[in-house]
Amino acid sequence: MKNRAKCKLCQSIIESFHPTDYVLCKCGEISVDGGDALRCAAKDFRNFLRVDDEGHEIIVTVKSEDVNPLYTDEKPMDREEKIKMLDDLIKSYDNLPTHAMTAPITNYEFSAFLTLLSSILRS
Repeated sequence: MKNRAKCKLCQSIIESFHPTDYVLCKCGEISVDGGDALRCAAKDFRNFLRVDDEGHEIIVTVKSEDVNPLYTDEKPMDREEKIKMLDDLIKSYDNLPTHAMTAPITNYEFSAFLTLLSSILRS
């Protein structure tokens, strides 16, 4: 997943592309930086939404001011939902242009894939 977020106040969608790329939304409420490191900040995290690679908005919850936000779901996903997520991931890779299909993946992308696969196998 890319380091992308949306500000609920100004509706800006921002993205950090590399480790030293610090990006602020138009109104200055939220920011992302670190590229694949997925670092982020907000004056108020109620105004912060993650945006995944398909453009879906993900609500985040901050458990403590000292930690990064955690992704939350309204209910735990069942096995079929996890398998659908894996199928969607495969489809998104299959639809990449030819030059992107030969590019190496990052360790972060591989770790996310293995985490999803492990979750499916455990359920």
